[in-house]
Amino acid sequence: MTATASTTVARRRIMHVGSAPMLFGGLLVAIGSLLPWVQTPAGSLSGTVGAGLWTLCMGTIALAGALLPYRRVALAHALVPGVVAGFFVFWQLARLIELSAATDTWGKLLPGIGLVMVGGGAVLLVRAAIRIWKSA
Repeated sequence: MTATASTTVARRRIMHVGSAPMLFGGLLVAIGSLLPWVQTPAGSLSGTVGAGLWTLCMGTIALAGALLPYRRVALAHALVPGVVAGFFVFWQLARLIELSAATDTWGKLLPGIGLVMVGGGAVLLVRAAIRIWKSA
């Protein structure tokens, strides 16, 4: 038996501890970016009209980071998109509250399913980043 036959080759794992939540969170952010963000009595406004293009990019970055085997890079690919997407969700909600208060039309401007999905995906991405960080 030769020395090369008895040694085992260590295979590098592609998936890391945050891969599954990053995949799911990235998909939620990317798909939610394309759906309606604001429901009005006159119809709905798509996320791509405003900040949805930014969150679509963040969802794509998160999906790419879920498939990277490097922990530090995956941490950045979870944390940055999660924080940016969360910022845009809070900004959009604050804008809805501001417009409702200025026009005294409470209950007429409501968050759409796309905004809710992006917010949920942002939470999953930040939780995945915390999990990756703690798994050292």
